[in-house]
Amino acid sequence: MTEAEQAIGTPDAGKAEEGAGTSAAGADETAGRGRRRVGVLVAVAALAYLIDLVSKLAVVAKLEHHAPVEVIGTWLQFEVIRNRGAAFGFGEAMTIVFTVIAVGVIVVIARLARKLYSLPWAVALGLLLGGAFGNLTDRIFRAPGELQGAVVDFIAPSHFAVFNLADSAIVCGGFLIVILSFRGLDPDGTVHKD
Repeated sequence: MTEAEQAIGTPDAGKAEEGAGTSAAGADETAGRGRRRVGVLVAVAALAYLIDLVSKLAVVAKLEHHAPVEVIGTWLQFEVIRNRGAAFGFGEAMTIVFTVIAVGVIVVIARLARKLYSLPWAVALGLLLGGAFGNLTDRIFRAPGELQGAVVDFIAPSHFAVFNLADSAIVCGGFLIVILSFRGLDPDGTVHKD
C-alpha cells in the first residue's frame, strides 16, 4: 500500500471501523438497558419485601393473640395466624419442601436476570422475588426455625384463605407473567407469535 493510501485509508477499512463503532455503541446501549431492567427488578423486589416485612412485624406486635380486627365489617379482617404450609394452609407437614421451592424460585429469577431486557418482566420477576424472600424470611427466622418456621398470614377476607402481602406479590407477579406470556413477550424483550 502506498503512503497516500495509508494516509487516506481504504474505503473498506473506513466502513469496517464505522461498523465496529456502531456495533460497539449498540452493545453498550443493550448492556445499559439490561442493567436498568435488573435495577427495576431489584427495586421492586426490595419494596415488596420491605412492605411485607414491616406489615408482619406490625401485626405480630399489635394483633397476635388478640381478637380479629374488622377492616370492612366481617367482609375483611386482620387476624394473625401462623401457617407452616403453602398457600391456603395446604401441606403443613411439608414446610421444608416449600422452603426449598422458595430458594429454587430465587435462583431461577437470578439466572433469568442476566438476560432481562423487558421492563414488564422486570416488574413481574421483582414481585415474585420480593414475595419469595418475604415468606422465606419467615421460614428461616420464625419458630420453630431451622428452615421450618411458620409464615405469618393476617389478611382474612370472608370465605377465603388468610394470606399476607408476600403472597399477594407472588400472585400479582405470576398473573403478570401469564399475561406477558400470552402476549408473546419474552424476558429478553423479544416478541414471538405462535
